[in-house]
Amino acid sequence: MSERLRVLSIAHTAVGREMGRLRYHPLAQRADLDVHLVVPARWHQFGRTIDADPPGDPGVTVHVLPIRLPKAGPMGWYLHVYPGLRRLIRRLRPDVIHLWEEPWSLVALQACLLRGGAALVLEVDQNILKRLPPPFEALRRYTLARTDHVLARSPDAEAVVRATGYAGPVRFIGYGVDTATFRADDAPNRNEETLRLGYVGRLVVEKGLDDMLDAMARGPAPVHLAIMGEGPHEAHLRRRAEALGLAQRVSFEPWAPPAGVARFVRECDALILLTRTTPAVREQFGRVIIEAQACGVPVIGSSCGAIPSVVGPGGWIVPESAPAALADLLTHIAAQPEERAERAEAGRRNVADRFTYAAVAESLAAAWTDAAAPRRRAAVTAATPSPAEGGR
Repeated sequence: MSERLRVLSIAHTAVGREMGRLRYHPLAQRADLDVHLVVPARWHQFGRTIDADPPGDPGVTVHVLPIRLPKAGPMGWYLHVYPGLRRLIRRLRPDVIHLWEEPWSLVALQACLLRGGAALVLEVDQNILKRLPPPFEALRRYTLARTDHVLARSPDAEAVVRATGYAGPVRFIGYGVDTATFRADDAPNRNEETLRLGYVGRLVVEKGLDDMLDAMARGPAPVHLAIMGEGPHEAHLRRRAEALGLAQRVSFEPWAPPAGVARFVRECDALILLTRTTPAVREQFGRVIIEAQACGVPVIGSSCGAIPSVVGPGGWIVPESAPAALADLLTHIAAQPEERAERAEAGRRNVADRFTYAAVAESLAAAWTDAAAPRRRAAVTAATPSPAEGGR
């Protein structure tokens, strides 16, 4: 069939252009795709209210729709639905519905019920297998039983959907990084006697910042830790730094837009992501890793979840919750500027090879095409006259 493949992608993560829409932009080069994107008009996340950026992105037609149940209870991210989705699906008649949502979400159930003849592609991040409370376990199994293709962020994420009823094809997909913003500009003038480390993210106990403070207090290397982010663990970290005599070597600053994050990262000799595994947390990807590497900054990561795979050759990996091992590493890399430069260059190559938006868009397009193929072949067969009919 020569018609363009019509795809309806549903993604609360794409409420903002820089948050999740840039990965669709390379699809503007695809003449075989007609891609539509549904995002919430307003989203609530980590105590912030985010109003959707207006439509106008290349490669995709954006539909900004209001949602119901935007922040109901502890499962707030998974309870929202779009009252206007039925009308939109009837008008577009998509070949594929793509959900950048977890399978137990109400919006996933809504899409399953409204899909019509569309194939269903599910993009998943959840990498810890745990039984969900009613009715979410039933929702997950219902959705996965009706999914044609899965895009998984990691092998652990694939294992979770396999264990909960999915038996179809899986393709892996990373996050992309905006290399126009996160780029390796000329290095700022740094104090070569001090190793400047950076952290960007939520200030919560699972991120292992206590381990970095303990390592700084243990080791002889002159280290400064710059922290960008906000969260409930901030007051504890300030007190801990004071108690360890590190108050002058640890600085805090609030969230910044992407350009501000990029400037902050470029001022660092290395970025840290020391997540600890808990019953509820295992690092699913670590987008800040590839943002740092795109800026020419290597990464010190823990062994938690997907971190080692994402870091690749562009940094160093230490065991989780191991301040002594971390202190030894800091002493080593503080004295090895050549090694830091080598890891920085390897990180830039890692991003170029695996985590550009073009690579992410290609994974999306391949999954959509594969998912739609059986239905399109069946439609062609149904429309082709049999030999007996052709001879009448």
